[in-house]
Amino acid sequence: MKKEDLDLSEFEPIDSPCQLICSVDKESDRCFGCGRSRDEIAKWTLYSKPERDEILSQLESRMPPLRAKLEERRKKRRVNKRRRSTSTE
Repeated sequence: MKKEDLDLSEFEPIDSPCQLICSVDKESDRCFGCGRSRDEIAKWTLYSKPERDEILSQLESRMPPLRAKLEERRKKRRVNKRRRSTSTE
């Protein structure tokens, strides 16, 4: 079958919460960008619409701790970079 022969109009696009910040917290196994677990990300296109809607409804409550942890990580990185640059001078 050729690509031109496919009727793509029968496929519906699947909404994804992906924010293109694909970094997963080791402790919670949640993505810092979207809040989904590795399994949820991997199986996203396999879930039914009700299953995806259920996960989407949970994401807002998952994000505050992840955002706080991400901000903490970023601050540590910035401090460490400053320390390295001043210690080598």
